[in-house]
Amino acid sequence: MPIQKLPVAKANLSRRKFIKQAVMAGSAFTIIPRFVLGGNGYLAPSDTLYVAGIGVGGKGTVDLVGIAKNPKAKISFLCDVDDRQAVESRNNFPVAKYYKDFRVMLDKEAKNIDAVSVTTADHTHAVAAMAAMQRGKHVYVQKPLTHDIYEARMLTEAARKYKVVTQMGNQFASADFVRTAKEWVNAGLIGDVTNVLTWSSRPVWPQGIPTPTGKYEIPKELDWDLWLGPAKEIEYNPAYHPFNWRGWWSFGTGALGDMACHIMDPAFRILPIDYPTEVECSTTTAWSDFFEMADYKDSCPASSIIHMKFPRTDGKGNITFTWMDGGLVPKRPDELLPDEVMGGGDLGNGYIFEGTKGKLMGNYNWGPVLLPTARMKEVTFPKQTIPRIPGAENGHYTEWVDACLAGYGKKELSSPFEYAGPFTEAVLMGNLAIRSYGMRNEKGFPGRKKLLWDAKNMKITNFDEANQFVKREYRTGWSL
Repeated sequence: MPIQKLPVAKANLSRRKFIKQAVMAGSAFTIIPRFVLGGNGYLAPSDTLYVAGIGVGGKGTVDLVGIAKNPKAKISFLCDVDDRQAVESRNNFPVAKYYKDFRVMLDKEAKNIDAVSVTTADHTHAVAAMAAMQRGKHVYVQKPLTHDIYEARMLTEAARKYKVVTQMGNQFASADFVRTAKEWVNAGLIGDVTNVLTWSSRPVWPQGIPTPTGKYEIPKELDWDLWLGPAKEIEYNPAYHPFNWRGWWSFGTGALGDMACHIMDPAFRILPIDYPTEVECSTTTAWSDFFEMADYKDSCPASSIIHMKFPRTDGKGNITFTWMDGGLVPKRPDELLPDEVMGGGDLGNGYIFEGTKGKLMGNYNWGPVLLPTARMKEVTFPKQTIPRIPGAENGHYTEWVDACLAGYGKKELSSPFEYAGPFTEAVLMGNLAIRSYGMRNEKGFPGRKKLLWDAKNMKITNFDEANQFVKREYRTGWSL
């Protein structure tokens, strides 16, 4: 896992340096403030991370509370385009200054912000995160990292360029489960993994539906133009905000963007893979009447199946990968007993690694389990070799705060952009295939065939029409 390197920002004055300067100044400093000396209940300014939240309702509320559980973090600024969504966070952090436009906030408060948490709708993730990084701010960005593949590549490169501490908000990447699974796979308990199956019951919002119509008055608390941000200008409709945006391509990334960053994470964290070389898919068909298939181009499908191939980075062949959503699931493994739940628990999601010596099953916050489950009492499990992150799910926030204070490169993180960027690209490759599915060119329906991917150049090589989904167009004033 990559390690980041950057000295602590110059604005941070260490306690030792402060005291040294005070002593050298002699009579100019006869009393040293207690907060500089530290002690119970006191944190030096250099030991405090001043955080701004962009998108502070819903999951944004959860993120800020999680960050604030680290006593070294102070939520100092809040920003949301909808005053209704911001109520809880404004109550949680009453002294935090409130803004509606993150661009205005970052310009006015540049000297007062150390780090930024971005929890907007997917389509604004990249522009908000990039604006913060360009100003030298550490960033925590909810999953999926970005709305399209190009943005993921740009944020990955920006993290290195601006030397800031970064973390994607797939919080279960910091849990013990995935580290246990990695130790088992590394120990050879299932041999060489050749195939991975993943699935989710999402979406739990409308998808595969017609574009909404009708004229609605914009709520007075909402700045609709700011909410649209980089997306094309369309009229306000309650079908998009505050939650159901996930099912619309202009704003969300569907079930993949919502859940694959959790469920696919074990495969990317454990196996020697980075970029796929090919992808194909199938999706639910919607019908407008008995004989005519509907073409709902603006909405994500109700369900989909994605197949990808990943060359192993260790040169030992390929790993095939399948994703299913909308309630679709793989065939139950023969090794699983009839009454055993596939994936574990009742969450409607899971993963299965198929290896040359066995299989492993789990989901993003449960497991792992060897198949058949009788093996759990038969094998000798390896000793723990991978450090665990204290604090369970909240540890994902805590380690980011600590890493920001330590400085770029001083602490290892679960999902820095160097990892999360390529991972997000692979996740969004599934959406590229979905959006290309059924497209025509002079040769018919190549989008229903296998798409070949040149990761270095971010380009589909055998169906150029699909490349429009690698990078979207931005409204003026909102580009990266």
